[in-house]
Amino acid sequence: MNWSGNVEGLHSVPRSFLPMYNADTLNLIEGVGIEGDRYSTGNGFYSDRPEEGRQVTLFEAETLEALLRDHKITLRPEEHRRNMTTRGVPLNHLVGRKFRIGQVLLEGTRLSTPCRHIEQITGQEIFDLLINRSGLHARILVGGRVFLGNKIEPE
Repeated sequence: MNWSGNVEGLHSVPRSFLPMYNADTLNLIEGVGIEGDRYSTGNGFYSDRPEEGRQVTLFEAETLEALLRDHKITLRPEEHRRNMTTRGVPLNHLVGRKFRIGQVLLEGTRLSTPCRHIEQITGQEIFDLLINRSGLHARILVGGRVFLGNKIEPE
């Protein structure tokens, strides 16, 4: 697999139901999650399947562009409820694979599935449109700081 992408957006939120905020950097803690984020602090909720592989989530900028182009739906990067917005990264092909973001090493664990919660928060009917395009869950194997613009590459 030969590709290279980058980090276009970083997003976090301390508690569920609050709007996510954009950040210039996030601190990823090995085996835990993102420092201060709702899931690492226990203030977030998963559907009914908590799992170690949901330590950080990624979403493709190309999906945001496709929503606008094909469906005239504007979804801002912080509204997709994932921690990172990527460009040029084949997220659907990274399940079971390791990849680097700067000095951080991640392993894709499974594709994200959309939830109805995103429709409640955004007020837009996008659930069906995000099936198979809702991002990637990953486990943090080597922690560290991730910055806007960091290169993302396969391990």
